[in-house]
Amino acid sequence: MTRVLTIENDNMIAALERDFLEANGFDVIVAATGKDGLKIFDKGNIDAVLLDIGLPDVDGFSVCQKIRELSNIPILFITAKTSDEDKLKGLGMGADDYIVKPFNPSEMTARLKAHLAIHQRLLGERPQDADGKTPDIESGDLRIFIKRHQVFRGKKEIVLTGKEFKLLLFLASHPNQVFSKKYLFEMIWHLDALGEMATVTVHVNRLRDKLNEVEPEFTAIETVWGNGYRFRADEE
Repeated sequence: MTRVLTIENDNMIAALERDFLEANGFDVIVAATGKDGLKIFDKGNIDAVLLDIGLPDVDGFSVCQKIRELSNIPILFITAKTSDEDKLKGLGMGADDYIVKPFNPSEMTARLKAHLAIHQRLLGERPQDADGKTPDIESGDLRIFIKRHQVFRGKKEIVLTGKEFKLLLFLASHPNQVFSKKYLFEMIWHLDALGEMATVTVHVNRLRDKLNEVEPEFTAIETVWGNGYRFRADEE
């Protein structure tokens, strides 16, 4: 059974999330503080996290950052903070989604299922060489190992969040094809775009920044103005 950790200090909202998820077949654990949530997460066997920002001890951004450093499981913010700044900050820290209160519990469940589905698909659909030493995708000095969930430029490993890895993998798996932000959002997040263009922009920019930690500048992810993005394959 899929186990979801809900970190929410409002008892009524926590109960709503728990009851609705349990009715949909999830095993739910509730924590009222960030510290308690991290303790539960550290024990393992958590498949996804629903996370509030306004926690009584540490803010949800910090909790998200700590979880993301250790795991690529889906993290969904569910919060009353509605500003674009907070939304971009949350997504920039590696969250997979940002749901504003008050929310529709059916939509919350649908989004959670969508993120879990793409997470499991990327974990499961991995043609892999016998010894794991040959990259699944290679372009220039970029090497992607799907099963190991690792990305290298040259000898340096580029540490990516789960969503950054999925975005790079999708683009690199479809070289020289242009994808709109709307299409990328629907394919990577498996949700209707509904105006969430900033989500894709934030993740592309963070992905570029991380890939540029190694010289020379990484230019394969190109912006096609007015159309979207493409991964320019290395032509040897």
